[in-house]
Amino acid sequence: MSKLDRTSWFFVIAGGALVAILWALLNRPYAAPLWPEMIDGISFSPFQASQSPEDANYPDEAQLSQDLELLAERFTSIRTYSVESTLAEIPRLAGRNNLDVTVGIWLNDDLQHNENELQRFADVAKGFGPSVTGIVVGNEVLLRQELTPTQLIEYVNRVKLIAGSIPVTVAETWDVWLKHPELSQHVDYLTAHILPYWEGIPVTEAPRYVVDRYHQLQQTFADLPIVLGEVGWPSDGRQYGDSVASLHNQAYFFRHFLSLANQEDIRYFALEAFDQVWKTNEGAVGQYWGLFNAEREPKHVFSGDTITPVNDWPITLLWSVVLGVALLLLLLRDSAQLRSGGRIFLVLVAYALACTIVWLIYDYMGQYLNQLQLVVSIVLLFAALSIVLFMLIEAHEWAETLWRHQPDQTLLQPAQSHAQPKVSIHVPIHNEPPALVIKTLQALKRLEYSNYEVIVVDNNTLEEAIWRPVQNWCETQGGPFRFHHVDNLEGYKAGALNLALEKTSEDAEVIGVIDSDYVVSSDWLKDCIPMFANDNVAIVQAPQDYHDANENLFKSMIYCEYAGFFGIGMVNRDTRNAIIQHGTMTLVRRHSLQTAGAWSQWCITEDAELGLRILEDGHRACYVPKSYGRGVMPDNFMDYKKQRFRWAYGSVLIMRHHAKHLSGLFQSRLTKGQRYHFVAGWLPWIADAMSLLFNLAALCFSFLLIIYPDELLPPPVILSALPVVYFAFKLCKMLVLYRSRMQANIRQSLAAACAGLALSHTVARAVLAALHDSRLGFFRTPKVSEQGSLGMALRDVREEALLGTALILSALAMLSRSDTYLTDMRLWIALLLVQSVPYLASVLLSFIGSHRNLKAIPVLGEQPSALPVRLSAAMKTIRDS
Repeated sequence: MSKLDRTSWFFVIAGGALVAILWALLNRPYAAPLWPEMIDGISFSPFQASQSPEDANYPDEAQLSQDLELLAERFTSIRTYSVESTLAEIPRLAGRNNLDVTVGIWLNDDLQHNENELQRFADVAKGFGPSVTGIVVGNEVLLRQELTPTQLIEYVNRVKLIAGSIPVTVAETWDVWLKHPELSQHVDYLTAHILPYWEGIPVTEAPRYVVDRYHQLQQTFADLPIVLGEVGWPSDGRQYGDSVASLHNQAYFFRHFLSLANQEDIRYFALEAFDQVWKTNEGAVGQYWGLFNAEREPKHVFSGDTITPVNDWPITLLWSVVLGVALLLLLLRDSAQLRSGGRIFLVLVAYALACTIVWLIYDYMGQYLNQLQLVVSIVLLFAALSIVLFMLIEAHEWAETLWRHQPDQTLLQPAQSHAQPKVSIHVPIHNEPPALVIKTLQALKRLEYSNYEVIVVDNNTLEEAIWRPVQNWCETQGGPFRFHHVDNLEGYKAGALNLALEKTSEDAEVIGVIDSDYVVSSDWLKDCIPMFANDNVAIVQAPQDYHDANENLFKSMIYCEYAGFFGIGMVNRDTRNAIIQHGTMTLVRRHSLQTAGAWSQWCITEDAELGLRILEDGHRACYVPKSYGRGVMPDNFMDYKKQRFRWAYGSVLIMRHHAKHLSGLFQSRLTKGQRYHFVAGWLPWIADAMSLLFNLAALCFSFLLIIYPDELLPPPVILSALPVVYFAFKLCKMLVLYRSRMQANIRQSLAAACAGLALSHTVARAVLAALHDSRLGFFRTPKVSEQGSLGMALRDVREEALLGTALILSALAMLSRSDTYLTDMRLWIALLLVQSVPYLASVLLSFIGSHRNLKAIPVLGEQPSALPVRLSAAMKTIRDS
């Protein structure tokens, strides 16, 4: 790994310091009332993390004793909810720890259960000591509508006969007491639950809200003592109205409420002692009401006069900095040519993403997950890490494109004193319009180069009327032009190129390849061949370019999309000798081609595969960012899709076939920079495949969200936000780079974005196909196609239209839920809409492609910055010699 220079280390350290300052500022302690030395009361459900009353799995006496000893250090009294099983021992054990107990009797709509509970209470009540100060009959049974007021009053009267002098009460929410004031005539005191979280009250208003409701009850029931049977705030979970569940808000609520309760002399039971993992029936917050977690560890520091928003922020800061530095060691490993702006940009992105991942993991570590939730969380975490990886790759290209020092440049001068090596130009054709091919050959005839030959190979064209005119033209030219027609030739284009290699003159040193539709400039060989003066240069590649971009809107849009790869991506790759060879406008040293094993007939992208093999042999490939030839683009969206499907499919096959070289796990002559560019360059296509799988899962999940609105919740905010941010980041990057490097205006940039997004589904299908199947044969991109109809345009994108419509309808269907005002729900809707954009782009581009009379936008032309040929290592050798 390359070491970071001093400048890079300065920015890494400065970035870490900035992160530390931001964390410290966001977590500045602020003044708050002190926790009381002893808290009045606490609701006590003693179930351990693996226990649940629903499974009849209760704590044993030793566990109960440990819990009560812990609570006795900070609380004066406890409230229970049932006398079932070992819970009946709590009053006896609490007395040993000087804890007062309000005993609860659990009632529900199962009348037999209620009879059993009353009988157990009667048995336990015989042993009650002075520590039992109250009896609570039922818990929110009227709120849950499990019993009627009449039934509940009957149970109260029966309990009174058993309890004797012990006061008896009923526990209901404050509004239920106001709705059924008749209950007050049958109880000794009133026990009300006031939980402002469930009423959507902001935490800053919640303590005073509780006191106000308490006073309202006092005014209504002036003759009865009032106890707040449950009052609290959850430490984690989903937002409810304006109520935000968090550890910080829990501390804020209790500190301020307990202070008010002390001033107002309010009796209360805080909800609750320990987190109850089994309480999944209350949504995302049911498990997080405890002041202690399920492992009996305190969630708060019960001392001091300040609150810190995140208690563990120094730990999260440390891991954020560690992860950020690790990422930057990779991003800045080859940053000698990167200007300060680029290094600062990468530092900011790396630390931002590091903080995001650390916070995401930190948040998950504080949650109680069952096995299914754990599996889902791991999958979601993997997806988040993947998005972070893709974002880092995009950021790296962004930085290198804008802020990399350009190497020395010079206009390529023909080497007048150097003998011209013989070049054999190969033109493979199959079922091509003869006039198109002849136009290509006529351009080759005009080359300003004296020592070359042209070999045309027509493979497997069935109609003689198509290939015969080309043969006749070649025969009339004589000299360097030779034509070969072969039937039943295997290997598709690679087979034709290998045949042309066999027919090549013995003295030819360089092989050139031109597609049948390319009209080359006369100075192509004159300018590019001198680069082979460096014996290590094996490939000289000029960009693919097209002359029909002004025909209509469709072609001008896809032209803009093509231009980004050749004007930005290939230029960046050339700095690390990692260009992708493409099968036209390429020149390759014959010896290197033959040593590498010629063109591979197993791969449908034989050009890129050959280029990678030549790089694996340790040779140099040079990119000349100047257009020396122009061909024709696909005429419609279906042909555009076929072309990109072939490229993506072939690229994945190449990754599979060359995995040992690209992984770096085995000895290889590929440099780290070469491996990075080949893997990073193809990873966005992997991202498209992952996006397709995600969209299918998102549609299924959205359906369940609609069917089960009370049971299922959208993913956490950060998980929904990441893909949305990634989409926006990638779009901004493209707009910025097109503007700065291609001198594109907003129309051209958006046209390129639309064309690129329109291929996302095609790329995804190609990647998934290549991951499990390598038998797909070669298919050519037609040079001339018939104009399609609107119906054909829709058929060409039926899958994209279906998926895009499904995502939009799912987003709209989310509006039927009652929680669409919440951030997590809104982000999920936004995510569905964002994910539909590529599919809508496909439909739009397909319809544009079916209307060839739509006026083209001005296309990207050659920019002054792109005209000079980079003075690569080969040209430096030429200049120095």
